[in-house]
Amino acid sequence: MNLYDLFIKPYESYDTLQIILEASGAVLGTLSVYFSIKKNIWVYPTGIVSTMIYVYILFNFGLLGDCLINVYYTIMSIYGWILWAKNSEDHIHVDVTWAAGKEWIYASILFILSLALVTLIYYYKPYIDNQFSMEGTSLGLYHLDWANWMDVFTTSIFLVGMWFMAKQRIESWIFWIIGDLICIPMMIFKGLGITSVQYLVFTIMAISGYVNWKKSFKEKSTIKS
Repeated sequence: MNLYDLFIKPYESYDTLQIILEASGAVLGTLSVYFSIKKNIWVYPTGIVSTMIYVYILFNFGLLGDCLINVYYTIMSIYGWILWAKNSEDHIHVDVTWAAGKEWIYASILFILSLALVTLIYYYKPYIDNQFSMEGTSLGLYHLDWANWMDVFTTSIFLVGMWFMAKQRIESWIFWIIGDLICIPMMIFKGLGITSVQYLVFTIMAISGYVNWKKSFKEKSTIKS
């Protein structure tokens, strides 16, 4: 399979609005990650618009887990925006720290609950796709392909990453890196070439974010000591 088949051919059946929406969501999402690396509160306004766009796109493509994560992103972005504004001296930038042991317990619970919830949603997907009618519908997980199962897993990873991000915890970047790497082939498989490139860029930026946040925390700790 060549680059044309991966990144051009899938878009031949898309209308102009679909292409513009995906490109806009990708650009705004990239800006959001850039602002998060800089510990800048603009991570949230740009992120909210991006996630709202992707809620529409992913629902239409049947990626219910990823659609759900973007709904959660929008809610958590509002929550994170409030926390960052509250904890910022200049209302723009924030300090970051490592997560406490108790927070890892909460993160583990969130991950497990997410796996259960998204799997349940996929279980009822035939019912949802049939316009919420049980006529001729057989419930189950038989219809899931590997990308759907990866969607379930990455949804849980990103939920935890978003929660750690709102808490200004350095570990958030570890979850972003793992989830982004998994999403690259998943989006190519689903015909979302622009978005797959976005996740490649996200992976590189997430590594940079992890390094920068660690460096910032170390410098802040040195100054305090």
